[in-house]
Amino acid sequence: MRLHQTSKIQNIGRILLGLILLIAGIGHLSWARVEFLAQVPDWVPLDKDLVVILSGIVEICMGLSLVFWTSQRIKIGWISALFFVLVFPGNISQLITHTAAFGLNTDLLRGIRLLFQPVLVIWALWSTGAWAARRKIKR
Repeated sequence: MRLHQTSKIQNIGRILLGLILLIAGIGHLSWARVEFLAQVPDWVPLDKDLVVILSGIVEICMGLSLVFWTSQRIKIGWISALFFVLVFPGNISQLITHTAAFGLNTDLLRGIRLLFQPVLVIWALWSTGAWAARRKIKR
């Protein structure tokens, strides 16, 4: 299958998303660890610190992949979108439990944060060309 071409703006968006994930992943392992711990729901059957470490490693890998592994960007776009869907329950938990983290100290702010998650999913699919490639396959 021929790799779907992306525009300059999509490439910039992909690289920017990759850098954001890279920085967030490093934050999981260092300066923002306590903040990320607050987002792990109590019902997750693993140690919260382990979840933060593992998700940080995943974010670092995705970030680097989005920036550098361009031959696999469509797959990485789908993987990134799936990741954003999988961590969404943590954001819902933060709202339901009224947990303050990352300056989200009101339910209004936590609710607004929930609305941003679909933007990340769309950003990952659009900037990597994954969405367009899927539509092309369907035709």
